[in-house]
Amino acid sequence: MDPIEHEQALGFAQYLADVGGRIARRYFRGPLEISCKPDQSPVTVADFEIECTLRQLIRERYPHHGIIGEEYGSMRAGDYNWVIDPIDGTGSFAMANPLFGILIGLVFQNEPIIGLIDLPALKERWIGDRKFAKFIDRDQVRVVKASHCHLIEEARLYLSTPHPAPHAEANLIDTLCQRAAVAYRGCDCYAYGLLASGHCDLVVESGLEPCDYLPLIPVVTGAGGWITDWNGRALGLASGDRVLAAATKPLLDAAIDALATS
Repeated sequence: MDPIEHEQALGFAQYLADVGGRIARRYFRGPLEISCKPDQSPVTVADFEIECTLRQLIRERYPHHGIIGEEYGSMRAGDYNWVIDPIDGTGSFAMANPLFGILIGLVFQNEPIIGLIDLPALKERWIGDRKFAKFIDRDQVRVVKASHCHLIEEARLYLSTPHPAPHAEANLIDTLCQRAAVAYRGCDCYAYGLLASGHCDLVVESGLEPCDYLPLIPVVTGAGGWITDWNGRALGLASGDRVLAAATKPLLDAAIDALATS
């Protein structure tokens, strides 16, 4: 994209988040029917309404772009594909916890180039394009940077797995947690925004889908952080379900070593 298209796409991503956030707040902490997907993860009418609405807006604005969504699947087309997770942390949303988010990203070929993390209930948002990351708290906007932490023993760690991890994987995560200065379970996408702002240093997750992590990449890297799979490979549409984010390259490398399997 040329610079004008780039700015337009960033603005459009924020518009999508504004629309999705209004829908989410309409349902949040109200009567809500919860059902389960085949993988037993929860889903609500809000998930479906948000994604359906955002898909329609994308089709109207960028009819030749593809769409990859959490609830309605993929309609990939050409070089540009929008990524939507209408509610990241549906469990939190269903239990009236405000730490759920809306994730929106734009992928060019296989590279995420624009990302957005929006917390509708908190009215906090991060946007990034791999070159910068900004935090928007209502009307205040500021550039954010990840911390300078290099050591696991000094790291503030968030971990979150949507489903119970396999025994061997859980043991690896637990060992990493024991080494960290402080470790906390949960937080979903909010943890990556906190990492971009320098409030935590390390995030480790498994059981994720592309919609869960692709929008995070431009935010984390735009803040100077690193985000890969557990083996240090770049994340893309065909990556596995394990994600690791770190404030610095030395911390990322140390975490990769700690999570290494034989």
